[in-house]
Amino acid sequence: MRRTVVALLSAVGLMLGTAAPVLAYDPVNIVHTERVQVGPYGMTVGFSTWPVKAMQSLDFTFMPDGGIDGKSGRLVEVNPNAGQGNRGEPLARHPRKRDVWGLDVRSLPAPGDWTLRFTINGPAGQGTGELRGLQVMDQPGPPLGLSWAISTLPLFGLIALIVVAWRRTRRPAGVPVPA
Repeated sequence: MRRTVVALLSAVGLMLGTAAPVLAYDPVNIVHTERVQVGPYGMTVGFSTWPVKAMQSLDFTFMPDGGIDGKSGRLVEVNPNAGQGNRGEPLARHPRKRDVWGLDVRSLPAPGDWTLRFTINGPAGQGTGELRGLQVMDQPGPPLGLSWAISTLPLFGLIALIVVAWRRTRRPAGVPVPA
């Protein structure tokens, strides 16, 4: 009994000891930056993937000079095909890089020249600035419709398998149920 308990505790300790590094989140790797002047505030916009492609998730980071303490911000994404789509969203801390503002796992839905419009309120007053001409390339991979069509093929195979199995295992009408 004692050996079993020791073996069980060893297995649990081994699982918990090796799980900690796996559960740690990946840091945000910034591979490209752009500088934007937002009124009196300079800001660095970072991208985790470059070049930016439509429908491809990436992390955006927004680092105003002097940090984000005592400041608030707002971001408006201007779509080149549809214009300004919304009133924007407040800038919040990046969930994996807490010392800057950011967007985690975000994608831009369409290719073209995007504009990111920023508003920052801080000790030096309110400032507005834009990152113009953010070139977003076409979506990587096959067209979205073709991807969906290919991905549903296993579902149709599963439905066919269930129908065949159901037809082979059901009782014909008029056959009595054994007692």
